[in-house]
Amino acid sequence: MFVDETRIIAQAGDGGNGCISFRREKYEAFGGPNGGDGGKGGDVILEGTNNENNLIKYRFQQHWNAEKGQHGMGSDRIGKCGKDSILLVPLGTIVMDNQTDQVLAEILEVGQRVRLLKGGNGGWGNTKFKSSVNRAPRRSNPGDPGEKGEFKLVLKSIADVGLVGYPNAGKSTLTNMITNARPKMAPYPFTTLHPGIGVIEYPDRYERLQMADIPGIIEGASENRGLGHRFLRHIERCFVLTFIIDMSGIDERSPWDDYSQLVAELGAYDKSLLDKPRIVLANKMDEESSEKNLKEFRKRHDVVVQPISCLTEEGIPEYKEVLWEKVAEAKASEKEAEIVESESANDDSESH
Repeated sequence: MFVDETRIIAQAGDGGNGCISFRREKYEAFGGPNGGDGGKGGDVILEGTNNENNLIKYRFQQHWNAEKGQHGMGSDRIGKCGKDSILLVPLGTIVMDNQTDQVLAEILEVGQRVRLLKGGNGGWGNTKFKSSVNRAPRRSNPGDPGEKGEFKLVLKSIADVGLVGYPNAGKSTLTNMITNARPKMAPYPFTTLHPGIGVIEYPDRYERLQMADIPGIIEGASENRGLGHRFLRHIERCFVLTFIIDMSGIDERSPWDDYSQLVAELGAYDKSLLDKPRIVLANKMDEESSEKNLKEFRKRHDVVVQPISCLTEEGIPEYKEVLWEKVAEAKASEKEAEIVESESANDDSESH
């Protein structure tokens, strides 16, 4: 089961109460106050990890509470702080307020921590209230309550490449061939029911790319038809999009219309997706009708099309090389844009 959106109810720990206590020792009638402070309550913290790939555990356990702080004790003993509740989430998780949908944080790196709720501070013991005019205070503070709230967790997968196409275009077969993922493959549509992340290895470069296989998009996906638009969010963070087209036209669909519809659905969901670098793959070139359809496709669409066959592996090594170059260019462009933006921000701050 794949879960990429869920709700949680969280409660940080309350702070411990301060203690009212006086030192009682033989031969010392007025020992004075020695009540310790209460311990701080635990925080609720989100932490990014590579060991999770979806939010399924938060679907079945929605309540998460941090530990309360221990109460203060005599002999100036401070209460123990409550343990934090650390929620491990996959990279790409967005945290939003459940009521307003305001984005509160994004987890993008392994080990990145975000304090979602703060635990209450511990109360003061009566030692803190001792003064020259009040040498035996009988007063302490209660601990502060911990914060609580309801949040929505939404996962947007982090991958270098997003693989999109109509059902039965060959996405799962291609993913199975070039990555370590093993998605379900079958001769009927919608075999992929949730996004899958696979790793493409480049042994000669000692590098790897991550590919997100998005479930089949159909006409009206941006309006929640078919499997809906909920999975389109998983390609928002990809550097490059790969469109895989069934060039055989066996299922009475024209490849050029399929491509037009895919572009239209992505644009209807988020126009910024159309600005991403793209690679168009003409799959099933082992079929007799594919060559004729490819010529017609090139007449109708002014895009570079790379012929491949997931059956014979024709064009697969070439696709991997082109993919590597495209991703490297996209990453370099993004890094350059970040540097320019950072320099511009520094110039603005210096001018003020």
